[in-house]
Amino acid sequence: MLCDSIRPHPEEEETTVNEDIVARIEANPKYHELVSKRNGFGIFLSILMIINYYGYILLIAFNKEWLGTKLGAGMTTSIGIPLGLAVIVITIVLTNVYVRRANTEFDELNAEIIREVNK
Repeated sequence: MLCDSIRPHPEEEETTVNEDIVARIEANPKYHELVSKRNGFGIFLSILMIINYYGYILLIAFNKEWLGTKLGAGMTTSIGIPLGLAVIVITIVLTNVYVRRANTEFDELNAEIIREVNK
């Protein structure tokens, strides 16, 4: 009976271990590097996406005549069609850029942090 009251409960032990791991991760300079790089890159790509989408919407709102201009004499396709497709393609390209960087640089930093914390 007495030993049970002295020994921490398994939940308390797990919380202490988790808090220790969190503290070691937060103290690791590579963790701060990872957070900084990932946030900066995410903000940069978000700005590019906003320019991409809202730029197209603003063109639709304020320059319909130009978007309606035919690509060439006798053609039925207007400038707006390839620009609309470009918005979609740019979205796919930016997503691919993020995934590639996340799977290489960010994952490598994450693995290094985990190795260092588990030492």
